[in-house]
Amino acid sequence: MVVLKNSYTVRPAEPTPSSGICMSDCDQDKPITHAPLICFYGSLPGLSFASIIETLKISLSKALVCFYPLAGRLYWTTGNSGRVALNCNSMGARLYQAESDAKIEDFGDFCPTPKLRSLVPSVDYSDPLDQLPLLLVQLTKFSCGGVSLGLATSHIMIDGLSLSHFISTWAKFARGEPLDVLPFLDRTLLLARDPPIPPQFNHDRFSPPPLLIGGSDNQEERSKETTVAMFHLSKTQVEKLKHMANVSRATNVQSYSRYEAVAGHLWRCTCNAREHKNNQITKLYFQVIFRNRMLPPLPQGYFGNAILRIAASIE
Repeated sequence: MVVLKNSYTVRPAEPTPSSGICMSDCDQDKPITHAPLICFYGSLPGLSFASIIETLKISLSKALVCFYPLAGRLYWTTGNSGRVALNCNSMGARLYQAESDAKIEDFGDFCPTPKLRSLVPSVDYSDPLDQLPLLLVQLTKFSCGGVSLGLATSHIMIDGLSLSHFISTWAKFARGEPLDVLPFLDRTLLLARDPPIPPQFNHDRFSPPPLLIGGSDNQEERSKETTVAMFHLSKTQVEKLKHMANVSRATNVQSYSRYEAVAGHLWRCTCNAREHKNNQITKLYFQVIFRNRMLPPLPQGYFGNAILRIAASIE
């Protein structure tokens, strides 16, 4: 059981620009939700929980100076049917202090469960958009002496690489180390053309899912509730899958990567488990990072969303 002991609003340690920031079309494509991330740390001898909280508050306030968009708030430009924009008003991030009678080993293989989700701050999406923090942090102390750091970060604000950049910078401030790469905050680089041009070809990701053979829609009947599982693949198993995939590939096809081999294997296993017919068309959605695929590439440290949702279909 997790018990919240205290909460703090952490604002930038210094004055930051108060002008609004335009959100790119890649940002607009993301849902109004927060991505969860949890980091676990074993027993920290010589460090009190109070000192850890204080270090987090001070270093976070410093990190929010150069990453000041995370201290702002989103808002609808023309009602709920319009675009989302960012108000850099320094309303700050939220930091929660919590305790749990559980031990880190109680979470097993860290498979997503409500128990694990309680280590990440929850967001009340019934509140107005301009009241929702873009970054929420929860430090939880366990009975074993270890702690967890749970983050909830706005999907619209940043992708995984930008979040990693922010966390790395935050950690540098906490350790008193110099910064290396500052965030690049100009999102107009990814604005759509104005006026837009007509589609040049069909994008499979926008097409409806394929129909089930013999059915009137793509809804599968399920006799059991959906459950979540984590598959642990060793390096040897992954290399074996990659070898098997490349042995059977056509000679004019580039070698499959580890990701392609594992994704294809799971895709095939899923179709078999669902007892699809041999000629059933299925579609897989995945994210592609395009920062270095543009001409010219996006600047180093680009802070925002630079991923696209892509679809692949196969029979």
